[in-house]
Amino acid sequence: MGRIRLPYFGLFCMALFFFAVIFADVISPYPPNEGDLFNTTLPPAWSEDGGMEHILGTDMLGRDVLSRIIHGSRMSLIISVGCILFYGTLGVTLGLLSGFLGGRTDMIIMRVADLWLSLPGIIVLFMLASVYGPSAKTIIITFGIMGWPNYARIVRGECLSLKERDFVRLARVAGCSNLRIMFSHILPNIVNTIIIISTIEIGGIIVLTASMSFLGLGTQPPSCDWGLMLAEGRQYITYAWWLVTFPGVAIVIAVLGFNLTGDWLREVLDPKQKLR
Repeated sequence: MGRIRLPYFGLFCMALFFFAVIFADVISPYPPNEGDLFNTTLPPAWSEDGGMEHILGTDMLGRDVLSRIIHGSRMSLIISVGCILFYGTLGVTLGLLSGFLGGRTDMIIMRVADLWLSLPGIIVLFMLASVYGPSAKTIIITFGIMGWPNYARIVRGECLSLKERDFVRLARVAGCSNLRIMFSHILPNIVNTIIIISTIEIGGIIVLTASMSFLGLGTQPPSCDWGLMLAEGRQYITYAWWLVTFPGVAIVIAVLGFNLTGDWLREVLDPKQKLR
């Protein structure tokens, strides 16, 4: 077995992301929605007409781009964690029930999961947006409804293997209920898998959240969501390229950080990977 190397770049990207989330109010040069109509679409500091007052420039309303990107990290994390808690909890619970109980319960849950996976998520999002209005809550609800089958399938597979182990048989002999066996004996042995999935899923949710906001189905102005910043800046791209470039770079850094760290966690925490 070879030595597993730390994903230094991935960890650096994640550290940068969480640093922005935690210290946004401290490190932001300006409030994210504070505009200055006398300084609209100023270029970055290193440009000929730029200045150190706005390192990454300003947008069409004179708001500081760097400050909005920093605060946008919070919105991305809030939505991502909300989605993971929503559909992760639902998916893990249904996966445990499906894998442990088997039989008709397993068949019903898996058929519903297959049906859910066949639904076009964008159509569901349009429907919910028309009912609840485009917002962060709508994104969380939509992803929660559409995302649980992935967790359920993976947890079910782990549960099918674990329920044949000796410690589960001993728990049955000791008179433990099915719920206690599932949540006290089997679930702790699946936690590593759940951590790996969740870390990688966060990167995907950040991209999807930005996509939904870009299409006008997610967060609305004046929120400093990265996707919304891309949508607002695209009409100025010919002469204010920084309005779309820097939010795009922020998305890439965050997604790379979570994906690379998730791959590393899979190598560290998954015994099957260690044996390869």
